[in-house]
Amino acid sequence: MLRLGRLSNLSMSQAHQILWIDDEIEALQPHIHVLRERGYTVTPATNGEDGIALLTNDNTQYSAVLLDQVMPGKDGMATLDAIRAIDGQIPVVLVTQSSDEQFVEVALGKQVTDFLVKPIGVAQIASTLKRILDQPQIVVDQIPNRYTADFNAIRTLKDSAPDWKDWVDIYVKLLQWDLVSERLAEGGLEETHLAQKKECNAEFSDFVEAHYPDWVAGSPDAPPLSVNVLDRYVIPQLQAGKSVYFIVVDCFRLDHWLAVEPLLYPYFSIDRQYSCSILPSATMYSRNALFSGLFPAEVAERYPQYWQEESDGSTSTNRYERQLLEAHLERRGIKLKPGLQYFKIFDARGGNTYKKRVAATKRTSLSALVINFIDILTHQRSQSDVLQQLAPDEAAFRTLAHSWFSHSVLFDILRIVASQNATVVLTSDHGSVFCNRATPAFGNRETTTSLRFKIGANLGCEEGNAVYLRNPQDYRLPAETTSKDYILAKDDYYFVYPNDFYKYKRQFQGGFQHGGISMGELITPVVTLTPRL
Repeated sequence: MLRLGRLSNLSMSQAHQILWIDDEIEALQPHIHVLRERGYTVTPATNGEDGIALLTNDNTQYSAVLLDQVMPGKDGMATLDAIRAIDGQIPVVLVTQSSDEQFVEVALGKQVTDFLVKPIGVAQIASTLKRILDQPQIVVDQIPNRYTADFNAIRTLKDSAPDWKDWVDIYVKLLQWDLVSERLAEGGLEETHLAQKKECNAEFSDFVEAHYPDWVAGSPDAPPLSVNVLDRYVIPQLQAGKSVYFIVVDCFRLDHWLAVEPLLYPYFSIDRQYSCSILPSATMYSRNALFSGLFPAEVAERYPQYWQEESDGSTSTNRYERQLLEAHLERRGIKLKPGLQYFKIFDARGGNTYKKRVAATKRTSLSALVINFIDILTHQRSQSDVLQQLAPDEAAFRTLAHSWFSHSVLFDILRIVASQNATVVLTSDHGSVFCNRATPAFGNRETTTSLRFKIGANLGCEEGNAVYLRNPQDYRLPAETTSKDYILAKDDYYFVYPNDFYKYKRQFQGGFQHGGISMGELITPVVTLTPRL
């Protein structure tokens, strides 16, 4: 049963102290009386000097200031400057006769919180104060009911044989609550939310295990997979004669995108769709599939010179993305004028080089860009105590991704593109999962070292915690020999060999990994950005 936190029923306005500065304060006594009846404590001042003195010398901790614009002596704007010199955070509501746009801009520049335009009624004042002062607590008070509604909606979806789209809806709801996780803690719901996420992730892993072979075989119920992204979202734009920037942010989770998406609202109209990473959800498979439009077994068969299956993290496994993309476009009959541009950003120097190229570009047909920062951060985090302290959990990692994006060359590039008549299709090859549970894996010395998937001969695992691919062909994965097997970790498990199990369990616990089956790894954003020209 869902347990709700206990919240206070006391009137929130009872604790609010209001300083009202107006040279005609006597005429406002009826308003003050009504505000006091509603629980506010109102301290009047007849001029700016007295108001500043009260704010400076009085022992009262004021919650907000009501400030008249037109007063003799120190007028409202001068008083506002003095208030901000004393307290940069206190809400100030300016009572004015003017709604002139230029005046409003000046006042906003001086950090006015809100405006009331004369003549004013006490109901306007009360509602403005409630919105400014009480909204945070009102939101917290309503969280239990809102969360209960979403909790029940998710449970109903899970109990009704959900399809891929239902699972996306479930995941997005869970992530939207992740974005307000601090308020969940205030409402006493954080543990409930974490338990629900864990349950959903386990059931999603079972869902993928049951349906993925049908998806790669061409089932009509299949989600857009990595191999479908270019055909579905990029090539139609090219066929319509549009200039397109195709941007792949390696290991960019859906919650990372949801956190940064609002930063782009002023620049783009945004159409957010979703795709599913192929398995294994690792760069050498999913990103090659993105560019080639082919499953790994097809790449290995058609273009053996471009296929190299090594431990994930080796850049050599993705050195032929440009060639695979060119072959893909040729198969689709796409001829680009000007020709294809392809660039990969590993560091700030490369990012600045590409930014200058974009700024100087007069016309592009298709420009493909790969950004590796989040993937590099994910891998280096497991080797760095500093990064582990900066991003100890999913919420902190999301905050770190938001901070990176808001100051990144990628954000600069997108704002440059927004001034051009070009479309952006931004996606990720895969995400990652925060791994907390170790599960044993067995293999010989040639078995790959990845923590979420392993390739080798005669592999072993606890199959309740992993998917054993005894027939890689059913997953459209290369199978050069009959003894070649794959195992993929499910949910938040990571593989550890039985030798020194507990040592390596401690070493790798709490790391962000990819290559297995979870919502965080497989459900990826595919976002079409159209400039607001």
